[in-house]
Amino acid sequence: MRKKPFVLIIGGPTASGKSNLAMEIAKILPVEIINADSMQVYRGMDIGTAKPGRGERKQVVHHLIDIRDPDEMFSVGEYADLFRQTVPSVIGRGTLPIMVGGTGLYIRVALGGIFPGPARDEELRKKLQEAEDSDPGSLFRRLAKDDPTAAGRIQGGDTKRIIRALEVLILTGIPISVHQKEHAFADHPFETRFFCLTPPRETLYRWIEERVDRMIQRGLAGEVRGLLEKGFKPGLNSMQGLGYKEITAYLMGDMDIEETIGLIKRNSRRFAKRQMTWFRGEPDVRWKEVRSREDLTAMAGEITRELGDAISRQVS
Repeated sequence: MRKKPFVLIIGGPTASGKSNLAMEIAKILPVEIINADSMQVYRGMDIGTAKPGRGERKQVVHHLIDIRDPDEMFSVGEYADLFRQTVPSVIGRGTLPIMVGGTGLYIRVALGGIFPGPARDEELRKKLQEAEDSDPGSLFRRLAKDDPTAAGRIQGGDTKRIIRALEVLILTGIPISVHQKEHAFADHPFETRFFCLTPPRETLYRWIEERVDRMIQRGLAGEVRGLLEKGFKPGLNSMQGLGYKEITAYLMGDMDIEETIGLIKRNSRRFAKRQMTWFRGEPDVRWKEVRSREDLTAMAGEITRELGDAISRQVS
């Protein structure tokens, strides 16, 4: 029986060293990296998303980065389609596809598929958004009442996913959580090995704070100002991303820079906790503790040896 294409996955919380580990593996094997970060798909949003720099992207081919403008819609289903189109071409070049990112839903759906669901109903979405605008939080409360399982999986501020869950419920009469349970993300076209980085909490929090400081020094405020000047509205899903929302508030005079930096750090720590909760719920994850950046070099060798025969038939 023909074996499935092999994909290596590196997940973990923000600032844990995922991209660094992938680049270390690239020193050992011919690889191409496929982005699994929902914010790195947007053009012009580089500093706040910790997007790989030009040097890294010149050294190793990266896919699914800079594929949408900040005001363009981009769904998890679109991501999954693009991911599944990308893998065969990577393998065809005799290189190993490494999926790298912290957006757990992207990883789950790209590897396990997604139930088709009803087509988008733009008129319904508009009405739902208007209801949310007039009474912030009302949609999440409605979802919590009508589909508590789905509400438990979605953060209250994720309006995009809340609207989709309500849209499915309204159009089909069946909660989206029931559709997902029946589908069970059971479409598995790839053989995978899923590694997740797990630094000690104190170490991770220090790395998060250092990363935020670097972003500020590199000009995150200028990046956000430039996006606003180009006409990208603060209410866009992309502009609600971590760092962008807080800096927008700062630029509008709602807080000073020190308060803004502290808020980004706090929200980043909370985001990392949510990411870890998600990954702990995923099956077949192999946890890799990382205590220092220097650990990643040795870890790359360990992972490469562990993959063994799984990649020998695929990597030239």
